[in-house]
Amino acid sequence: MRNARLGFAGWLLGAALIVLADQLTKIYFDTSLSYGERWPVLPFFDFTLLYNPGAAFSFLAEGEGWQRWLFSGIALLATGLILHLLWKSPGQRLFCAALMGILGGAIGNLIDRLQHGHVIDFLLFYWQQWHFPAFNIADIAITCGAILLILDEILRVVRQRRQAKQENVANTGH
Repeated sequence: MRNARLGFAGWLLGAALIVLADQLTKIYFDTSLSYGERWPVLPFFDFTLLYNPGAAFSFLAEGEGWQRWLFSGIALLATGLILHLLWKSPGQRLFCAALMGILGGAIGNLIDRLQHGHVIDFLLFYWQQWHFPAFNIADIAITCGAILLILDEILRVVRQRRQAKQENVANTGH
């Protein structure tokens, strides 16, 4: 039980570090740039300051403020579920790493929504006239966490199939 608690605490510490990195970078860019200002870094990448009142890819950004509370509520529910899952399975490293990323990112963006009414974005990738929606460290953590969740599920299915095949061979003697 002690190892489980230490594992749980480690995943929470990782999520807290994500929140810290996210919030520090948002504070830096929010105080260093004017809204819409861009600092060119590479021919396809700029730092910029944009505010997103919606969700990923500015989903529901045109709402009249109600979306702030909807997405805050979703983040709070997700946080509760993720904490429960981390507590129940702290030894499943890939699964918990995925949850840690999603948790840190969700809390980072939740802080923005509650404090500012929008999420602060500052990473902008583009090519000629095409622009990927601006994003932040929290968004990166959520995306990486989602990718790790998919990978964890694929590996789980592969393990189950391998185990079923081995059991089938053992039962048939082939």
